[in-house]
Amino acid sequence: MKADSLSIHSFDYPLPDDRIAKYPLENRDASKLLIYKEGNISESHFTGLPELLDTSEILVFNNTKVIRARMLFEKPSGSHIEIFCLHPVDPFDYVLMFQQCGRCRWECIVGNLKKWKSEILTRNLQSGGVLQASLIEKNEQSQIVEFRWPENMSFSDIMDELGCTPIPPYLNRLTEPIDDQRYQTVYSKWKGSVAAPTAGLHFTREVMQKISQKGTSQVELTLHVGAGTFKPVKKDRISEHTMHTEFFTITLESLRRIRAHCGHVVAVGTTSLRTLESIYWLAVKIHRKEIDLLTDNFVEQWYPYKVETFLTSEKALDLLIEKMETNQLTHLNASTQIMCVPGYTFNMVDKLITNFHQPKSTLLLLIAAFIGDDWEDVYRYALTHQFRFLSYGDSSFLVKNPH
Repeated sequence: MKADSLSIHSFDYPLPDDRIAKYPLENRDASKLLIYKEGNISESHFTGLPELLDTSEILVFNNTKVIRARMLFEKPSGSHIEIFCLHPVDPFDYVLMFQQCGRCRWECIVGNLKKWKSEILTRNLQSGGVLQASLIEKNEQSQIVEFRWPENMSFSDIMDELGCTPIPPYLNRLTEPIDDQRYQTVYSKWKGSVAAPTAGLHFTREVMQKISQKGTSQVELTLHVGAGTFKPVKKDRISEHTMHTEFFTITLESLRRIRAHCGHVVAVGTTSLRTLESIYWLAVKIHRKEIDLLTDNFVEQWYPYKVETFLTSEKALDLLIEKMETNQLTHLNASTQIMCVPGYTFNMVDKLITNFHQPKSTLLLLIAAFIGDDWEDVYRYALTHQFRFLSYGDSSFLVKNPH
């Protein structure tokens, strides 16, 4: 595996603080768009994206919705405890969780944890009831928190009333009202993410309509983005970094539509790309008789680098579709820890729409895997041509480099 010899220091670049977009532009689609193809770099604006697409292509969007995952509690002593909900534990399913009434448990990151002993934290509700939070279990990286509240409200109602949008830590500011709307894609549907799939923040209904009018297909999947997307690579050797696990789902009909466009797939964001590539490796696991698609649908971090396969994307999707039809499954539910680094072979995605990512991050490693060493030229161009970086920054349209 090539990752054994890769140093994270090879994927660093200077990013001045004034190049980080702290707020979104007034209009989503007014952002700049860097275009990369076969070593050539040019620029446009995001409103021009439809002109870059072909009728043979299909855009794949991640329709996850950012939840108001940060909740602040105040102890009688005046100490503030922040509970950042990462993903559900009981019930485990996201849909069931947000419908849950009266009680639930989440895996969380607790801010000011040392101040929280064994007492129950409380917040008053507008209805006159009380939300209670109890610390159930302390782990090295996260905590298990149990919430209790009146049964006439769902946990979705609780989050909407008491939570706030978890904007990225590198913005170095508090959440503001503008973030509730703008740190969310216009096509978001299913609650579950604690970070936005930011490549989609540039899309407006008008741009999507123009894409449809041109005849370019569009399809959706759902991957709930975890807080681990901001986790820096602290180890020198990339092979020593532990990738976070994220959950995804895609419908049988969406798989059929993607199958009809194999070789012409445009991923909107790294989350869509990682989901599509994970789908391929699930098919490989089925082909190798390692899973049956009903249990243990999980792609490990380094699995793609350990298995030699000659399965084409067409055959992979045919295999998945046939398996789902045989088992009368309308949705494929799975989880992935996949990490794309230089040396990875992309099987499903041909073009990528994405923002500009942090130095020494797993997302930058993915870009380097997708377009090779030219990532340095792309980022140098963006820095010297006044592109805005990170979540609220500008966008890029990257054509995969053949390896």
